[in-house]
Formats: sequence, structure tokens, C-alpha cells
Amino acid sequence: MPGREVLPSTLKRSPAKAQRTWEKTHDSAVETYGEGERAHRAAFAAVKHGYEKVGDHWEAKGRKGPSDKQAAGGGPARRAPTAGGVDANATKDHLMEVAKKLDVRGRSRMTKPELVKAIEKANDNATRKARGGR
Repeated sequence: MPGREVLPSTLKRSPAKAQRTWEKTHDSAVETYGEGERAHRAAFAAVKHGYEKVGDHWEAKGRKGPSDKQAAGGGPARRAPTAGGVDANATKDHLMEVAKKLDVRGRSRMTKPELVKAIEKANDNATRKARGGR
């Protein structure tokens, strides 16, 4: 199935370049691996290289590169937890800005790992809300 037909809702609310990145990578991955989870993981990995999830959509990162330990190491043999689109390799100041944008409470007292988890949770809540959930 072409990438534009299975484009996730968070990407539908994102910049056109992020959508094209997902679609092209997805379509290429489908040719290599077949339709399914692996093609979707490859497409999201490509998006995460240049974008970070903020609320219910993706925004361009200040710098391109891996967003977490899993993205840095990669490969099916090595499984590390992902940060769900949060740029865990960003500076604490940047994470504080994102947390402020998402109105994360208690952010000023959080450590960097706590900020990453709180942003991930806020993103999940915003996405659920945008999809019509609670």
C-alpha cells in the first residue's frame, strides 16, 4: 500500500516535507521488507532523524541526527527503548522549551530524563485527544 494511503495522523498534521520523508521511506521499505510493521518502523526512523514529535504533530529539529539510543545504535539485533519521537539527545534547554509549549507541569524541577518521559506522555495525550479520544 502506498505510503500516502497509510500516513499516520500525526504526520497528516505535520509539514509536507515530513510527510514526503515518511512516504518515500515507507514505499522503499515495502519494496525491501514487504508491507507491515518493519516498513512503518523504517519510515518513522527516517522522520525522527530530522523531526521531533511535539504534541500531536512533528516539527523540524534544530539539527539532524538520531533522536535516542535506539536510533543511534539501530538495527534489529539491538533493541533499546525509544523516546517515542522526543529528541532525547537535545539539550535540556530545548527540552524545557518543548515542555513549556506542551504545558508540562513541574518541568522546572525535572531532570533531563524526566523531561523526556513527561514530553512523551504529553505527546501521547495530545495525539489521543486529536484522534477523538480522551
